[in-house]
Formats: sequence, C-alpha cells, structure tokens
Amino acid sequence: MADPVTVSVLALMGIGATCGTVLSLASKIFYVWEDPRIAEVEYVLAGANCGGCGYAGCSAAAVGVVNGQAPPSVCVVAGPETTIQVAEVMGVDPGSAEPLLSANECAGGFRAENKFLYDGVKTCAALSAMYGGQRVCTIGCIGSGDCIASCQFDAIHMGPNGFPVVDEIKCVGCGACEKACPKGVIHVRTMSERLLHFNQSDDALAPCQQTCPAEIDIQRYIAQIREGDYEGAVHTIRERNPLLLSCGRVCPHPCEDKCRRGIEDEPVSINQLKRFVADYEMNSGKRLPIACAPDTGKRVAIIGGGPAGVSCAYFLRRLGHHPTIYEAMSKLGGITRYGIPEYRLPDAVLDWEIEGILNLGIDVHYNTWLGEDFTIQSLHEEGYEAIFMGIGAWKDYTLGIEGEDLNGVTQGIKFLSTVANHPEKKIPVGKRAAVVGGGNSAIDCVRTLLRLGCEEVYIVYRRTRKEMPANEVEIVASEHEGIKFQFLAAPTRVLDDGQGNVKGLEYLQMELGEPDASGRRRPVPIEGSETVLDVDMVISAISQQPDIGFMEKEPEREKVELTRWNTFDNDPEILRCSLPYLFTGGDVATGPALVVDAIGSGRRAARSIHQYITGEEIQGSPKSLLKRHIPESLFKTVPGVVASKRTPMPELEVAERIDSMVEVDLVISEDDAKHESNRCLKCCRICYDKDDYAA
Repeated sequence: MADPVTVSVLALMGIGATCGTVLSLASKIFYVWEDPRIAEVEYVLAGANCGGCGYAGCSAAAVGVVNGQAPPSVCVVAGPETTIQVAEVMGVDPGSAEPLLSANECAGGFRAENKFLYDGVKTCAALSAMYGGQRVCTIGCIGSGDCIASCQFDAIHMGPNGFPVVDEIKCVGCGACEKACPKGVIHVRTMSERLLHFNQSDDALAPCQQTCPAEIDIQRYIAQIREGDYEGAVHTIRERNPLLLSCGRVCPHPCEDKCRRGIEDEPVSINQLKRFVADYEMNSGKRLPIACAPDTGKRVAIIGGGPAGVSCAYFLRRLGHHPTIYEAMSKLGGITRYGIPEYRLPDAVLDWEIEGILNLGIDVHYNTWLGEDFTIQSLHEEGYEAIFMGIGAWKDYTLGIEGEDLNGVTQGIKFLSTVANHPEKKIPVGKRAAVVGGGNSAIDCVRTLLRLGCEEVYIVYRRTRKEMPANEVEIVASEHEGIKFQFLAAPTRVLDDGQGNVKGLEYLQMELGEPDASGRRRPVPIEGSETVLDVDMVISAISQQPDIGFMEKEPEREKVELTRWNTFDNDPEILRCSLPYLFTGGDVATGPALVVDAIGSGRRAARSIHQYITGEEIQGSPKSLLKRHIPESLFKTVPGVVASKRTPMPELEVAERIDSMVEVDLVISEDDAKHESNRCLKCCRICYDKDDYAA
C-alpha cells in the first residue's frame, strides 16, 4: 500500500497540472486584451490613489483617460509636466494639457441685502431652491460654503465678507467646488479658457469692468494693489491687456465714467493705478513670467504691428500658436509709436513693453509692405492657417477747402509720424500755426508744435470746448502750455502769400444748433462772419481712415467686403471678414478709435482665430455684453460714500517740459497708490463697500 502522504502529493500535482492545462486553453479561447496605453498613463500619474480626481484610484483614472472620459489633466495632485506626459502618451493636442484653476467671480463689496430670512438647512443648495437664495443679487454667491465642504485640499476658505476665497497655491482644479455651487459663480478654467472669456450678461461684473474695452478685471487688480500684491495686479491686467505700460499713459479711461464712487464723489483714478503697477514691473529690474499654453504648431499671420496686431499676436502665442507679424515700419507700435508723441509715451517705454511680448516667441518681418512685398493671398498660400488684418487708419482726411496745396499745409498723422520717424532731426515748423480739429490728434499736434519751437499755436474747432472729443487732461495740459483756442470756427480757405506759402486761415464763425446723430449740437455758420487767423502753417487733424490702396494688387479683392468708410466689414462679435480665414480688428475695422479698443479687438480676434484653426465652431456667446451694460448695475445713487480726495496726476512743470519731448505725466507714489486703491468701493454687480476707507 502506497504511503498516504505520497498519494496526496501526487493527487495535488495532478490537480495542478489539470488546472494549468484548462487555464492555458481558456486563455486562448477567452483572451482579454488591455490597451497598453492604460499602463503607460498609470505609470506617469502621481500614484497617490487619493481619489481627488473623482476616480477610485490612478488605475481607474488611467482607464478614464484612455477611454476618452477624462482629460490629460485628470490628476489633481501632479504638476503640468505629468499632464503633458499623459497628453504625449495619448497623442492628443498638448493644449488640452493646461492645468485647471478655480476662481470665485463673486468677490466685490459687502454682501447684497437680504430679501427674506431663512431658518432652514444652511447649505447653498437648500437656499438656492428658495427663490434662488435669500440675497437680492440674482447671480451672486449664497455664502453657506458648499464649495468649501466639497474641497478635499483645503483650497477654499470663507472670506471676511461672507464669500469664499480660493487659495491658488493649494487649488488643484479638481472641479468639486464648481459642481457644488448652485449659482455658477465658481469656475474651474484653464489659463486659455480665462484668456478667452469675454464679458457676459450673467457674470459678476462691476460697472467699470463692463465699460473697459479690454474688459480688465479692474476691481481685482485694485484689490491686489491695496493688499500690496503688485505682481498679482500686473498678472491680472495682463490677462486682458498686454500693453499696460502704454495704456497707463494714453488711455482716456472710459471705465472711470462708470465708477460708482464717481456718482457721489470723484471717480477712483483707475488708470493711474494701472500705470503704477506697470511701471513697478518695468523699474523692478526683472520681467514677470508670462505663461503660454503648450505649442500647437498652428501658424497665423498678423498684418500690422500696432496695438491691435501686437495684442492679437500676444494672445495667440499664449494660446500655444505661432504668430508672425508683418510690419511696414522699422519698429512695432503702430499709432502708439508714430502717432502719439514721446512726451506722452516715450519710445524707451514702448520698446521695453514690446520686447517682453516678442520674447514669448513671436516672429516679426519689418519694413515689409502689404501690396508690395506680399498679399493676403500669398500669406495664405505660404501655409498660414489664418490671417489677422490690423493695419490701422493712417490716411488723413483733408479739409476740402481752397489753398490746401500751399507750402505750410499738412495733415495731423503725417506730421506726427514725421516727427516720430526723425527724432534726431529738427523738423521745421512755422512761427504761427493753426491746427484744425478737436480730438486727441489735434491736441498732440499743437503740443508737439510748441516743443519744436513754434511761437504761437491755435486750435481751430467748429464747436465749443465742451464738445471737444479730446481727453480732458490733454486739453487742460495744452491750456497750461499756452495753446490758444478758436472755438466755433469752421475753416473756409487757406490764404496764399503770393509765393505759394500760407499767410492765413480764413474761417466762418459758427453757432450751435440742434443736436446731431452724435448727440452734440450741430454747428451752424453765421453768414458774413468770415475772419482771418494770421498763421503761416496749417495742420488738418480732423480724422483718419484706413489706406486700402494695397487692395488694387490683391488677387482676392473681389471676395473682401469693404464699407463706405474704407474699413474692412466684419462680424462685430467674432471679427471674421468675408474671407473665411481673414479676421480684422482695430482702426481698420472700426475707423479711428481708442488704443484700448484696438487691444480689446485683438484679443477678441485671437479667440475667433483660435476657434477657427483648432476646428471649433467660430462663435461668441449668446450672453455677450459687447460694450453693453447690465442695467441693474447702473446705480443712480450710492449711499454711504464719504468724500475722499482723488489722487492728482503728478506732472512736470511747464517750464521743465515745454522745450523738449521729455515725458510730462509722472507715476504716482506708492503711498498715493495705497490711498487711491482704498477709495475703491470693491464693487461687484450690485454689491459695493459702503466706504471701508472712510470707516
């Protein structure tokens, strides 16, 4: 009889062999294939198995990525390098690899008043079910902290004014807070999504931000200045406006017209605060880093290196694309360089600002003329997937009167650009000059004439000072410098001295009649009131239009729709022209407008171009404000405001500035910036601080 132990061992070996054979056969019949990318993705993930991404662990998250149910940025504890590695494994556009970041839009002013009292469960979800919440504001944060409870990373806390504050350092962009918020005021977005977001009617926006053509988050950057976070303020501005140094000097700040403090007191000096932090960076000895999305390889041609073109190129580069600027002049800047005198915007400042933008990786072809060196069609044939037209409006209007061909007659932009192009030369001017017009170009001309040695300079304007469209501060500065104003005067002819030179400007005296389409009273001539102004130089500075002579050599000119003002016709929301790959913005699309308008249009065009070259539907938003205002945000009165002196603009004395192009307006001090930032009422849509500074 065999040993029982031996029998048992042999039996177990037989069972094992049988199982092995069965399993071997089963593996052939019931073969289960696993996508090898799952293991690759799981390998590059953090391995924390924390569940913060919403999946049970890293293995499940890897399966989600491979199945297309999760983005490459699924891991909330790893950095952008991991996200890019996941994108490479999946072979997807690395642009989708940008990290997400949470932000609470409802952050302005003390909380809105209550419309009823609520004693139920203190959660945002429960409160929202009751008429949208107990507060008067229809879109604002409820403040019970559902988002705080949802965050596993301690990245949100309740701020002192009863709304959540996001800690950007701790935030991993998992999206839990966005899902928990029933009011939609917390958004988790990538950098690209933030750059491409435009004002909407359901956003939490202060009136100043609604008014700003560049849509800068003004309330936020003022709050950052108040807290001493100057670098943060620069980043906030730069998210919407890459030319903050330039705008801090030349923007007429329409935002201040809608400042709530201005209803009861003087508006906050918003533009001086912008310039303060812009100059802070320039004078700090370092450049703050500007983040860009991973490269997409998409190429875009930018025609014109003025504020619209530079802005469009800047935002396209930050979105990961490759813009190339084609510029007719030897330097970039457009109207900011060749139409705005150095005493307002020094070349060195503009050079520093543009250098920082080009450092992002933007190529430029200088001294390259549209219609001579290239055409729109030739750029498209070179492989550019889209083209932005931003050539500005450089063709001066003439007065259309007798004697405009005399020696001593010129036009505003022609005169200013001649001075800018030859800073080393003394441009000859007359002893007594008249500049016709009432806008910023006219003011720039008269103040430049003084600095070039003209002894007596006149502004000749057919309306009164009240109707002048020029910036008030520029008008006041020209008055201080001794400019003479001839109001209610419409030129009729330039007088000849008999040798082909100017010897005078004849004008008709006017009186104001009924308002015209612009809302200003129409000037009406007084018969028989001809008067002669004794001058030997006349400059017409009444407006400009785009010079579209290049279209004669454009093979596709029949496909490009133009307006009767020689501007490129486009859709005002998406800025696309009649050619599907051609987009346009700035003065060539609108006619002469503000620098900040051109900057805003550059970003808007960049969004549409981004959509076009990435295969998305080109669209704006059905809720787009597009320079409109949210009616409920426009208050008539603002109770609780205590008068507080607005910080005056520091400037050089007239005697120190009148003989050179040295910069006139100076930057405010840090103490003044603190004072001015504290004057801000921290407005949001309907909320505002009833005067924290006064308290």
